[in-house]
Amino acid sequence: MTQPNEADRPAAPASDAPTAAIPDEPVPLPDHVREAQGRDVADIVGQLGADGVTAKERAQLLGRLAGVAAQRAKFAGAKAIGSGKYLADLLVDAAPHIPVRDLATLQEHHKGLAGEQLADALVRNAQRTTAGIGAAGGAVAAIEWAAMPVLVAVPLEVVVETVAVAAVEVKLTAELHAVYGIPVEGSGAERAIAFAGAWANRRGIDPMRPWTIPNVLGIAGRQQLAKRMLMRFARNLGTVIPFLVGAAVGARVNHTETKRLGETLRADLRRVAAERASLGYPAPPTIVVRPEA
Repeated sequence: MTQPNEADRPAAPASDAPTAAIPDEPVPLPDHVREAQGRDVADIVGQLGADGVTAKERAQLLGRLAGVAAQRAKFAGAKAIGSGKYLADLLVDAAPHIPVRDLATLQEHHKGLAGEQLADALVRNAQRTTAGIGAAGGAVAAIEWAAMPVLVAVPLEVVVETVAVAAVEVKLTAELHAVYGIPVEGSGAERAIAFAGAWANRRGIDPMRPWTIPNVLGIAGRQQLAKRMLMRFARNLGTVIPFLVGAAVGARVNHTETKRLGETLRADLRRVAAERASLGYPAPPTIVVRPEA
């Protein structure tokens, strides 16, 4: 995974805001552009969660994400932005490219932790990442508030934070399924859609009830995802409070919401795992990680 560098531009200033160019109706988006934007979002999210990323690097990465969000807004149409579909579509396009680790990789990265201890570590790391996103996004928004004009710039900053946090939490959702030994079959894209649906519904995936696992998001699924994104957007509006207070608010809101998501998902995944165990399905293996010499 590449690390951010000085070439990454800072968050987009107010003068770059795309609102004036947003059409009333959606404009067809070429498939290759949609694919490239999804990969960009996933790459940025992967770097946001990397060990040792600094506050400055987070701000640079959110600036890159602002560029993607602004470009997409020019195609989305005002109705899609207002309904949350714009946010949901960005997340769906990024989901297949979000780097998700399998159990062996997770245990190796966390020095042999397994079960509840490993799940604890994943949730803590996700909380740290989303809190850092909230702090960085809040600081950028507050600076732009003081600098004016903000009526155009601030919503873009909240969009950026909402998409970034949702993508981090979708990654957490997928990796918690690995920890609890819940297999999700299908192609990478199908699995990604299933995990995005699990994130939106705040429920684990139950492979013993395959008819409940979405491999595509129909109208109802996309509406639920859009609703969940709008709820996150509303909570993240606290980051636009002026004079840097928003940084603290953003960090606290994201930290709390990610913790709540982790607790809810883990409770449901424990239920699914227990039901599978009662039917004789094997528990996830524990990988023995040897200490470095």
